[in-house]
Amino acid sequence: MNTPTTTTDSSLWIRRFEPRPDSSVRLVCLPHAGGSASFYLPVARAMPDFADVLCVQYPGRQDRRAEPLVDSIPELADQVFTALLPWADRPLAFFGHSMGASVAFEVARRFEREKGIVAAALFASGRRAPSAHRHETVHLRDDDGLIEEMKSLSGTDSRLLGDEEVLRMVLPAIRADYRAAETYAPEPGERLRCPLLAMVGTGDPKVTVAEAEAWAEHTEGPFDLKVFSPGHFYLVRDHAEVIDAMADALRTSLGR
Repeated sequence: MNTPTTTTDSSLWIRRFEPRPDSSVRLVCLPHAGGSASFYLPVARAMPDFADVLCVQYPGRQDRRAEPLVDSIPELADQVFTALLPWADRPLAFFGHSMGASVAFEVARRFEREKGIVAAALFASGRRAPSAHRHETVHLRDDDGLIEEMKSLSGTDSRLLGDEEVLRMVLPAIRADYRAAETYAPEPGERLRCPLLAMVGTGDPKVTVAEAEAWAEHTEGPFDLKVFSPGHFYLVRDHAEVIDAMADALRTSLGR
């Protein structure tokens, strides 16, 4: 298959670190709050050749630092959906960690609703199900409080946390992400029809195993839950196991 011709908008949003033009499925990876496309570089390198990994770059970070921030999950999902349209020439699967899982869910909804395209799979990592509401106000904290939250989750490069000048520069984007994640209230609607794999680390302060298991309520397709080693960013430590779980699920979905 040929690589689709991307629009200017799509090229801003999509990073393709390891192009696989003959792949059977495209795995779209959506970052956590404060995260960037480069977080998923190890995934792009480790996924089997049948998966072409597309890593989403949100506005307000790295090479998109000068662009307006987006502090709403639905708005973010609308823009990601539009950017992915040129890439929908083959099956799409979605992998989102933390806030990214909410974005992935909403993008998958849009593909079903607007285009009749059912995802090959949705991988929801480190995030409670949309139906499992929590009242959270981290985005309302001062800068020091926001930094404390980031350190407690160990999801930000330690070099960044140690460089106050750079850290202060990226805090607006991090705050916007937290606002999007914490104010997200999904609209009622039909459940997805795709396979859904929820993944969580034990003792994650942001999501319990029960809250992750509640993702089962959001699809008519097959559901599974995998529990990994402790912490919110278990997927960094359990990298190989996470890749294997997603690859196996995609093989099943694609009938490989």
